[in-house]
Amino acid sequence: MLTAVILICSLTSVPNLEACTQDNASAVIRDTETFTCFMHGQAYVAATSIGRDLSENEVVKVLCVQSRMVATPSPAATSSPPEPSGNTN
Repeated sequence: MLTAVILICSLTSVPNLEACTQDNASAVIRDTETFTCFMHGQAYVAATSIGRDLSENEVVKVLCVQSRMVATPSPAATSSPPEPSGNTN
């Protein structure tokens, strides 16, 4: 599964769009719709308040990144080990 990572970067702080990253972006938007990633990333931003308020020196960069699945632990892995019995025989 892909996630669209949409970066809003200021050309005054990042003059080269290729240097725009999640670390230096003024805003980061994530969307898990694959269609957004491939076809409509900029249109998606344009429909948001962030997109409508872009200044002349701000640019949009859309990245498609592999989503990370977080495994949920099995019930056996989260349960406490059995208490030792009081028998010493």
